[in-house]
Amino acid sequence: MPKVTAARESVLYRPANTLLDSRRTGVPLKDLPEEQRPVSEEESFFVQDVMMKAYGDIGGWKIGARGPEAVPFFAPMPLYTVGENGSLFRGPLHRLHGAEAEIAFRIGRDLPPIGTPYSRDEVVAAIGSCHPAIEIIESAFVQPLEVPREWMFADMQMHGGFVAGPPITNWQQIDWAKERVTLLVDGSVRVENEGSNPGGTDLVRLLVYLANEGAKRTGGLKEGQFVTTGSWTGVTWATAGASVIAKFEHAGEAALTFASAHRD
Repeated sequence: MPKVTAARESVLYRPANTLLDSRRTGVPLKDLPEEQRPVSEEESFFVQDVMMKAYGDIGGWKIGARGPEAVPFFAPMPLYTVGENGSLFRGPLHRLHGAEAEIAFRIGRDLPPIGTPYSRDEVVAAIGSCHPAIEIIESAFVQPLEVPREWMFADMQMHGGFVAGPPITNWQQIDWAKERVTLLVDGSVRVENEGSNPGGTDLVRLLVYLANEGAKRTGGLKEGQFVTTGSWTGVTWATAGASVIAKFEHAGEAALTFASAHRD
């Protein structure tokens, strides 16, 4: 992965501050000033890491891939965006009310950088639990799906919040290629899919990548952190006051509610 030069680093603090200000105030951006635009994924990841320093503690990581064999990409999830199952989400950040059904893992013991790659078995042994989950999709941009991918990546990969449902007791026995998922908004089915994660149904592959190649950015995975492994439903746009449920056939369900506008 090409390094971001020192000269570019000094420039990339500016879009980090711009995106942070938009997220804090709830005033979305049409675009980024030309001189602040990241031009590669490496620059986008640098912006993410600067933003994360402002957010403080890390609650976990979101990781995905464009295909089952593609190189994964990931972003931090600030601890304050991680809620309990059934949580109410409110505040200026929650403007778009996007939701995705996902499968997440909770790390059961630290996986610090050790200089040599962890084996798949070692990563699996460090998993504390596996959960159905919902990731909230939010953005600093007015039209987040219309801006360049590098901007979306810089903007925390559109992360806005996260909840995990109860632990799945038999997750290693589930055939993820055949697992069905339903996403409901206010009780109405919005999406139904089967084995539909774009990054493939070998979910552990993504954790192994994060524990090894990802360690240069993460500093290692920590006990208690969640790792959510990509959308099974694509983003579904809800509204203020809506309740969202992600229901998997064998993996259980997770739920959250967005505050009504008058309660923000």
